[in-house]
Amino acid sequence: MHWIAPSEKDTATDTLEKRLWAAADQLRANSGLKASQYSTPVLGLIFLRFADARFAAARARLEKVSASSRRGPRVDQPDAYHAEGLLFLAPDARFDWLLALPEGGQIGRAVNESMRAIERDNPQLSGALPKTYELFTSTLLKELLKKVSEIPASLDYDAFGRIYEYFLGEFARTEGQKGGEFYTPSPIVRLLVEVLEPFHGLVLDPACGSGGMFVQSARFVAEHRANPSAELSIHGQEKDAETVKLCRMNLAVHGLEGEIREAITYYEDLHRSTGRFDFVLANPPFNVNAVDKERLAGEIGPGQRYPFGMPRTDNANYLWIQLFYSALNGRGRAGFVMANSASDARASEQELRRQLVESRAVDAMVAVGPNFFYTVTLPCTLWFLDRGKKATPRADTVLFLDARHVFRQIDRAHRDWTPAQIGFLANVVRLYRGEEPDFTLGGEEARAKLEEVFGNKSAFADVPGLCRAATIGEIEAQGWSLNPGRYVGVAPGEEVSDEDFKERLEGLNEELEGLNAQARELEAAIGANVAEMLGA
Repeated sequence: MHWIAPSEKDTATDTLEKRLWAAADQLRANSGLKASQYSTPVLGLIFLRFADARFAAARARLEKVSASSRRGPRVDQPDAYHAEGLLFLAPDARFDWLLALPEGGQIGRAVNESMRAIERDNPQLSGALPKTYELFTSTLLKELLKKVSEIPASLDYDAFGRIYEYFLGEFARTEGQKGGEFYTPSPIVRLLVEVLEPFHGLVLDPACGSGGMFVQSARFVAEHRANPSAELSIHGQEKDAETVKLCRMNLAVHGLEGEIREAITYYEDLHRSTGRFDFVLANPPFNVNAVDKERLAGEIGPGQRYPFGMPRTDNANYLWIQLFYSALNGRGRAGFVMANSASDARASEQELRRQLVESRAVDAMVAVGPNFFYTVTLPCTLWFLDRGKKATPRADTVLFLDARHVFRQIDRAHRDWTPAQIGFLANVVRLYRGEEPDFTLGGEEARAKLEEVFGNKSAFADVPGLCRAATIGEIEAQGWSLNPGRYVGVAPGEEVSDEDFKERLEGLNEELEGLNAQARELEAAIGANVAEMLGA
């Protein structure tokens, strides 16, 4: 099925976040600073503006209460703010105080001291805030403070969060490969969340980057009229110390808190995750080599972090997949991004995949087309696991969904999904699971497309070119492949695209190689038997 949404009209160029980004990027271009030196401090200023806005509103409320209270004023007591889940800001840590500093002063040093004061009075942010503002000239900092002050203090949390996320995404775009290490495009994250439906429970991202999985999970809960802080318990692990700080700031800007730890997940499990989590979401690095497998030897086997064994190849994809699987409790769901090659990998990885499929935990596989990521053009696959699936009528099937031809072209090099497209794709999965469609995301446009494809009754059916529920027997016949392209096929009347043709050719070539290998084994066996007979 092809659904190419019209390119986004540029009516949004006047949105606040775009205007702010354009100004901030122009200032960076004239500063001589590298994007990596510039990004975290600018995000820190957005965070400060947000924290100051919330603090000022709370202080105004406390002043009113104090005027009629016999307990005396509490407006300068940090505990009064912490009790409401807010940050306390000392006078020299407030945004307006910094904004009023004269341009000739040492503004960089003053901002650093402000960040230290926030951490001192709010221990939950200890070590998380940037303190490299002395790299900036006072003139540049003054201009940045003025630009950030254009964010209205009256904005709600979500609007502040969107600005922070927008800057994260734009910085990821400008930082190239490194940007991909801390940021996953939000449409990809949003589809993972819509399919998992994390209404309540413990959430883990063991490669959490800047925390986008948590933010989108919280947004999903909020859009379904519940309090994310009360419903979700957030746990993350990340190998890079600076990215841990970005994540903690991101959570704070969205009014969230979580246990975010610094560790290399292959070797350390700081959250004691095995069998613990309701939801796991992740975008791990693809095709990592040189993992020290000797260090993992004590964690292999049933009930351990690597329950199915070690891949012989020097590739960590199947280490990650097992980590996600083993972290789930008996009803837990996981959704993660993975390299396409993992769906068809041969040899020891094929054996690991067989065990995973036979565990009845693989729920759905979604093929994503190229150009969704800033740093690589390659397509990818979204994997969805459900440990509770084996107790359902769909225990012996896996849904394959081909979304390669569903996209919006946002510029020459990048694509994304509209909210309606995400809502439609997530609802295909819901129909397969026998659940009611949910049009909270995507609205009437998603509903109309679902009815167009599946009819007014909206019952799941295989749709050539879009989706197919394949049995485990069929998957075994395909060499335990979890590549959606092998099952979904092409809709009648549609032409095979170059991408489809290449994928099919690769599949046929793999099949041919397998048959050739069997033929060589048979030839050798026949030769040995004949030689034995002649010798006898």
